[in-house]
Amino acid sequence: MRQIKVELTGENGRQPAPDPAQEFAAPGESIRVLLIYPNYRGMNMLPPAIGLLSAVLLQAGHEVELFDTTYYQSVEPGGEETADSDSKKADQLMARPYEMPRELTLKTTDVLEDFTDLVEEFQPDLLAMSCTEDMWHLGLRLLNHLRPKRQVLTIVGGVFPTFAPELVLSEDSVDLVCKGEGENALRSLCHRLGKGLPYDDLPNLWVKNADGEISSNPIEMVDIDANPLIDLGHFEEARFYRPMGGRVWRMFPVETHRGCPYKCAFCNSPSQMAMYRNELSENYLRRKSSDNIYRELSFYKNEMGAEYLYFWADTFFSWKPGEFEEFCEMYSSIGLPFWCQTRIETVNVDRLERLKEVGCARMSFGLEHGNEEFRAEWLKRRMTNELIVDNFGIVNEVGIPFSVNNILGFPHETRELAFDTIRLNREFECSDRNAYAFTPFHGTPLRDECERLGFLQDEDIVRSVVTGGTILDMPQFSRRQVLGLVKTFNMYVRFEEERWPEIEMAEAETPDGIARYEMLTAEFKERFWTDGESMSFEDASLAQ
Repeated sequence: MRQIKVELTGENGRQPAPDPAQEFAAPGESIRVLLIYPNYRGMNMLPPAIGLLSAVLLQAGHEVELFDTTYYQSVEPGGEETADSDSKKADQLMARPYEMPRELTLKTTDVLEDFTDLVEEFQPDLLAMSCTEDMWHLGLRLLNHLRPKRQVLTIVGGVFPTFAPELVLSEDSVDLVCKGEGENALRSLCHRLGKGLPYDDLPNLWVKNADGEISSNPIEMVDIDANPLIDLGHFEEARFYRPMGGRVWRMFPVETHRGCPYKCAFCNSPSQMAMYRNELSENYLRRKSSDNIYRELSFYKNEMGAEYLYFWADTFFSWKPGEFEEFCEMYSSIGLPFWCQTRIETVNVDRLERLKEVGCARMSFGLEHGNEEFRAEWLKRRMTNELIVDNFGIVNEVGIPFSVNNILGFPHETRELAFDTIRLNREFECSDRNAYAFTPFHGTPLRDECERLGFLQDEDIVRSVVTGGTILDMPQFSRRQVLGLVKTFNMYVRFEEERWPEIEMAEAETPDGIARYEMLTAEFKERFWTDGESMSFEDASLAQ
């Protein structure tokens, strides 16, 4: 068992924040950093964190390269073709089919060998991997494949390492973990490496020393208004295109807020908020200044040819008094359609009409569960079904298309309770409904509950949210039942209730069940998708 040594220096046991002005590489102090983004095919939401970290390093004078696995035909052991997440959503009737632009060409070469070749070509001084929990196994395969051939100092960051740093550092191919925000930590680390200085005292870093001991340092908070514009120069052109409502757009992310004020038990944002509050007595929820938001918007529109924007905020309506109108005034000159997500209890007619007026073309809401008592007790989402249905009605009246996210397979949930979610979805109209199997992420209260109930082993890692199903197999709600309901969720919602026995037959992964599912899918598309045919990017562009 590795020992953990907590190193506290500076006033109140905190490391003083680095001065970015003193951390720019002088001649001979620049290092090469290979950013790694493990990702499954089709999950093509552009990762803002990677672009931001690249921009921070380039600004400091370092060299940057990127290895992104998104467009590999296979990232599976044995070379099996990787499931396309967006296509799977379409297959399960959660999204309309679409055609990706000509810019996309899937890589058919071996992902591990390509990664090794890039390392040999670029000769990095540091590997910096950002990963979510469901991508950790893929990222670890890359690192483990390389380490016997070439040892390169390796740091891993993101939400998963933040809440499971010891688990990540238990791997021989990982040397450092970044806990919390990474901009300052990575810049400072590269500065120290360029000067040949020790780095085991830097804020936010957990460092595994040669003897296996781990140095754990206090965290610090980033001034998000001090960050440079995002760097997109290392991404393939295809990464800038994303489907929305059956069309493909040239689309880019915009950060307005960092953090979330709500305490949903299935999310690790509350733990992140608590971490910064407990260690720094600071509010992790911050809003970027209007000037910086406008600078970012103008860059995407004028320099990158954006056709659509999406706002990178957990809850878009996390505005202080006056800030929402300030945003709308600022955005009115941009003139591009945009997507955002928020909580249904935060909407009202005035806000929605104003959003639509300035360009809001689509929204997303989390419903999660249809039983009020279950939702309040276990998910910590306290709102009535009446409010949900009424407010979705308001969104429809204003005329903004929206999608709704649902989750099945929570601990303490049963198949019968899951049908409360189906029945609530039948009470309102929306553009798309997503249904996902519950994923017990590290850092969430519900993961702790799963462990208490004996549903998890100590080191269980979740699989891909979209393609990997669920790691839980609960006695009261089996994995087979959960996945069957996820697959047929939209059928239960849209078809007549007298068809439910037929749909239940389609849940089964048997020849008869698969045939029944294919028949119902064809009927579903004919009945419910006739108002929105899929369009290629080229066709969509001409239609504007």
